[in-house]
Amino acid sequence: MHGAPLVLYNSLTRGLETFAPLAAPKVGVYSCGPTVYNYAHVGNLRAYVFTDTLARALRWKGYDLTHIINITDVGHLTSDADAGDDKMEAAAKKSGQDIWAIAAHYTQAFKQNLKDLNIGDPSRFPLATDHIAEMIDFARSIEAKHCYQLDSGLYFDVSTVADYGRLARARDDEGESRIDPVAGKRHAQDFAIWRTSPPGENRQMEWDSPWGRGAPGWHLECSVMSKKYLGEKFDIHTGGIDHREIHHPNEIAQNQAHCGCADTGATLWMHNNFLVERAGKMSKSSGEFLTLAALVDRGFHPLAYRMLCLQAHYRSELEFSWENLAAAQVRLKRLVQAVEGLRARPPAPSAQSAAMYREQLDAALSDDLNTPKALPVLDAMLAERKIAPQERLLALADFDALLGLDLSRLRREDLRVRPASATIDEAGIAARLAERREARAAKDFARSDAIRDELIAAGIEVMDGDALAWDWRVTV
Repeated sequence: MHGAPLVLYNSLTRGLETFAPLAAPKVGVYSCGPTVYNYAHVGNLRAYVFTDTLARALRWKGYDLTHIINITDVGHLTSDADAGDDKMEAAAKKSGQDIWAIAAHYTQAFKQNLKDLNIGDPSRFPLATDHIAEMIDFARSIEAKHCYQLDSGLYFDVSTVADYGRLARARDDEGESRIDPVAGKRHAQDFAIWRTSPPGENRQMEWDSPWGRGAPGWHLECSVMSKKYLGEKFDIHTGGIDHREIHHPNEIAQNQAHCGCADTGATLWMHNNFLVERAGKMSKSSGEFLTLAALVDRGFHPLAYRMLCLQAHYRSELEFSWENLAAAQVRLKRLVQAVEGLRARPPAPSAQSAAMYREQLDAALSDDLNTPKALPVLDAMLAERKIAPQERLLALADFDALLGLDLSRLRREDLRVRPASATIDEAGIAARLAERREARAAKDFARSDAIRDELIAAGIEVMDGDALAWDWRVTV
């Protein structure tokens, strides 16, 4: 195991705890995945930068990690509680498309987003719709003691488990206010285990069950799949902080009902905070939201967004603005330039070891994944002239392993992302630069300046004396 003990914040106890796996060196992590009715917005994707950082830290510490990210392709309603339509069914009705094709398309898009952000694949991406029979079996096992049936489906009675809502701390948080009323429920917080299809309604995703033809409630899938792939007790469950208020407390209630004990399923419950704009938290609900593709269309490399996320602690709110993203991209470019400078230097004897910087990196990540503290260590290590270039490049591999910025592979050309609004392509730029070189050679500086101004107007930054020669000017 590398370095310092790993200390993580447990939302269940609201405190920092030294991580102690249930069955070291094996570690099981379950992360709530996307509902695949639309593209992921960048606020959603922050959660997976966080879980990827956690996974990298666990592997760095020498643990044998099993990481599960589920794909919700049924059951998540337009209200996070128990009202509205299934998000997948609503998307299919709105678009007139086959619901299975919609799910497949957006699942693939999500996986591509992860790849673009250099987020490693989990051990498994289980689909909710592949586990319907197991969800029905789970619900039947807890029905007699913990559930009751209404015309609209089977509901979980939260009064049948001790200390419901402990994770949310609903008495002093605002979780309960988000729960919509459903006729016949015994308590406002009771939630659907199985939702019966309304009479006469034609749904594309529905199955036979003891409670009528219908579909599972959203919360059921995570209890079932975490148990199947990680066991009834496992190490860490992650998700966005909004899951802390309803979804995860409901998972815990189901887990406790199934085991007949006080165990919550996971030992640690970890949550990343919101990505916010000045107007408030980012959400899809308005129908207008930023995707990773939208950032790329503005000329930003996906890893600039990863850098933006790493600059804030995962438990802190992170303000999104184009200015902040541009600053993150500049920081990324400077790191890439520094690394390219090291590659260009000849081998030399080292007066100092990089071990101190590795220790500082480990200490930062061991301190509840403190990536903002780790980034200055990276800057200092790359700039330390007493360490030979080749040794700094070797140490860089450790920083890449934990921060995922891919600096060992990334080139400045890779960061040259063409904005969708650009009116000139790379062939056109090369041609105009060749003309400018001819003009300068002929001492026709007026023509040279005119070409430069033309390129600037087209969003091109001409870099005289730089081997890269030009770059896109990203305007914010």
